[in-house]
Amino acid sequence: MKNWKKILLMSAACSAFLNVSTTANAAYTLNDEVKNVTPALQMASEIGVLKYENSNPAMKNAKNKDAIVILSFGTTYKDTRAATIDATAKEIAKAHKGVKCVTAFTSHIILDRIMKNEGKCDYKTPEETLTDLQREGYTRIALVSFDIIPGMEYDYAKAVFNLYKDQFKAMTLSTSLIYWQGQEEQADDALEFVNAIKEELPKVGKDEAVLLMAHGTPHPANAYYSVINTRLHYAKMDNAYVYTVEGWPSLDQAIHRLKRKGYKKVLLMPIMMVAGDHANNDMAGDEPDSHKSILEKEGISVRTYLHGLGENKKIQKLFVERANAAWDALQGK
Repeated sequence: MKNWKKILLMSAACSAFLNVSTTANAAYTLNDEVKNVTPALQMASEIGVLKYENSNPAMKNAKNKDAIVILSFGTTYKDTRAATIDATAKEIAKAHKGVKCVTAFTSHIILDRIMKNEGKCDYKTPEETLTDLQREGYTRIALVSFDIIPGMEYDYAKAVFNLYKDQFKAMTLSTSLIYWQGQEEQADDALEFVNAIKEELPKVGKDEAVLLMAHGTPHPANAYYSVINTRLHYAKMDNAYVYTVEGWPSLDQAIHRLKRKGYKKVLLMPIMMVAGDHANNDMAGDEPDSHKSILEKEGISVRTYLHGLGENKKIQKLFVERANAAWDALQGK
């Protein structure tokens, strides 16, 4: 990995003049020949862990009081919430003893449903959480994304970062679980992700395929699923294939591949943080339009593995690493 401390110093010099956010763990820097670094050009070059340091004298001289805010989409499924989101958040808290760690849900609908179904809700929106922390005197915030890919939900996290960074002395934002692809001497997050899944998979026979169900998105980051498919090959998982609920590749395309390869058995598994509605109903439900039912109509025998990624100890470790990177950037390491 490149020496991002040197990169950060270069970026900070520009941002001090322009009062824009800085990039902490970048793989890209502006060419030295660029003399007029405009705010737009600086922002366009921001890649990786983001960091902002407020140049306002009143904030600059404020006492450091740090907190970690975990951003998750959330789920209404209480058991899987505890086993995935809460369990991973606890691992991050263990790695940062004595630091306030708060989990916020980006889905406002899920927050409303939790309150309705459970009579209380221990989570708030990112905006509400940051307002509370500011009121409590916290001055530096490390935002940690529980997003799998840098799609629309990660854009929400970036929007929160950009809208609230001026209200604190410093703020950082982690990358999503899968971000780097081995380019520019960076880690191959997609391969690390696949290897973590590989260790968690139930045993499958030589004549059995594995279908990994992702969410899918209209965002260009949907292309990450193709990257994952290539990394499955590198991990010697040629019998595994990613498909999506709401994106590309679709279940129909997955079925086409199964038939082409001659598979009559399949293991269905979600690659989402939680095993919530999509996993229990869209994927493994008994309704005629569930993925399980559709595959069975095609003459394919189906097994299901209903566990969210957040239960996987290797995945938890990767999220702790993402949190550590955001925390280290906040500390100026």
